[in-house]
Amino acid sequence: MEYNKLLPTLSQNLLEILDDVGFYDIIIEVGDDPYVRIFRAHMVILYYRSPYLRKTLSTIKKKDDGTLVHIKLPNILPEIFQIILRYIYGGSLSLENYDDSDIIKILVAANELGLQELVIHLQTFLIKYKKNWMEQNFNLTFQTSFENASFLKLQSFCKEMMSKEPEKIFNSIDFNSISEKFLISLIQHENIQMDVIQVWEHVLKWGIAQNPELPSDFSDYSKDDFDTLKKTLQECIPFIKFYNLTSEEFLGNVYPFKKIISKELREPLVEHFLNPVNQTTKKLIRPKNTIDSRIIAYQHSELISKWVDRLESTDEIRNPYEFKLILRGSCDGFSPSTFHELCDNQSHTITIIKVKESDEILGGYNPNMWKSGNNFSTTKDSFIFSFKDKDSTEDHILSRVKEDQVATYNITNYGPTFANDLVLYGNNFYDKSISYNSLFYDKSIRETEDYFSVEEYEVFQIMKD
Repeated sequence: MEYNKLLPTLSQNLLEILDDVGFYDIIIEVGDDPYVRIFRAHMVILYYRSPYLRKTLSTIKKKDDGTLVHIKLPNILPEIFQIILRYIYGGSLSLENYDDSDIIKILVAANELGLQELVIHLQTFLIKYKKNWMEQNFNLTFQTSFENASFLKLQSFCKEMMSKEPEKIFNSIDFNSISEKFLISLIQHENIQMDVIQVWEHVLKWGIAQNPELPSDFSDYSKDDFDTLKKTLQECIPFIKFYNLTSEEFLGNVYPFKKIISKELREPLVEHFLNPVNQTTKKLIRPKNTIDSRIIAYQHSELISKWVDRLESTDEIRNPYEFKLILRGSCDGFSPSTFHELCDNQSHTITIIKVKESDEILGGYNPNMWKSGNNFSTTKDSFIFSFKDKDSTEDHILSRVKEDQVATYNITNYGPTFANDLVLYGNNFYDKSISYNSLFYDKSIRETEDYFSVEEYEVFQIMKD
C-alpha cells in the first residue's frame, strides 16, 4: 500500500478529534463584539501546526487546577477561522466550496496565523482559477496583496496587470474605491489601451462616486455641486489628454462639465476646439523644454530620458519624458514616512539629490513601484547617476545595475534606496546619507564613500504622451 493512501484516514481521524467535545483543553474566542464565537481545540495540535499560535501558547502556562487555556483572536472572522481550523486538523481545503471573496479572507487569516504552506497554495489557486474575479475586483486584490509582505505571487499578478493591461482596472467592479494616487498613476500609464473619452468618463464616474450626495443627473447640479466635484478631481484633470479628443467628444462630453476644469486649462481647450485648424494637430497640456525642478535643468532631464530608453548621449530623442513632480524635500519634508506616503505604489520614478555645500547632484531611476516593508525589488533597468553641477551635463557618471535581484530596496525606515550604492536614510535625510563604491551597480558615482547631507531632493514620475 502506498504511503499517501494512508493520509486520508489520518486526516479524517484528526477531524473527528476536533469534533469530539470530550478531550479539548483550550478555548479560542474568535471575532470582535458583537460577532464572537467560541471554539474548542487541542493545544498540542495548534502548537505544532501554527507558528503564530505556537508563539502565543508558549507564553501561557497551563494551570494544574483543570482550568482551560483561553486565547482570543479578534482580527479573524469566526466563519473564516472555522474553515482554517479544519485545515489545521485535516490538512486539506476544498476551495471550490467557498465564495471568491471568502478565499481572500482565508488568505489574510492564514497569513496572520503563520500558515505559510496554505498562503502559497491560496495565492496559486487564485491566480490559476480566479484571474477574472481578481481583475474585476482589482482594488481589493491590490490592497490585500501589498498590505502583506508574504503575498509575493499576488503582488506579481497586480504589477503585471498594471503594466500590461491598466485599462482592465478602469473596468473593474471596485474601480470607484481606488485611491486618488492610484487613479492618477492609471491615467498616466503609457500602456493604457483606452480612448481619452473613456478615460474621462471613468474619471468622472470615480469623482461622482466619492460624493454620493451629488444629484444623479448632472443637469441638476448647483454651483456648490460643481465646486465639490471640482475639488475632488482637481489633481486628476490636468493629466487627461483632452487635446486628443475630437471636437464632438469635447463639446458633448467635456464642455458640459467646464465648471470643474480650471480656467488656466479650460480657456486654451475651448480656443483649440473652436478653431478647426487645430484639429489636425495634437497639443500638450504641459509645455515642452521645461522641468519643475530646483536642482536640475531641462537638459539634464533630456539626458536622463535617453538613459531610460538606453540611448546614447548623442542620439536624437523625439519624445522626451515628461517629469511630474511628486515630492520635494523642502516643501514636503525629508523623513522616510513622507517619502513612503507620497511615493509608495508609484513606478517609473527619478530621484534627484542636491548634496549640501557642494554643486554635486546625485540620482537614480526605479522602474518598479516603491514600497514600505523590508524587501529587495528586481529589475535590469534601474540606474544611478551623478552630475558635477546644475549648469552642465558634460561631466556626468551613469551607473547601471549589475545585480538586478537587489536593484532597489524597499524599507519602511529608509527613503529611496538603490541597493547599497545610493541610500537616503535617517529620520531626516539631510542629516546623513551615503553612496558606496560600485557594490551592485557597475560604476561609482562619487569619488568618496563619506556620508553626505542632503540640501534638497525631488522625486519625479516620468511619462510619455
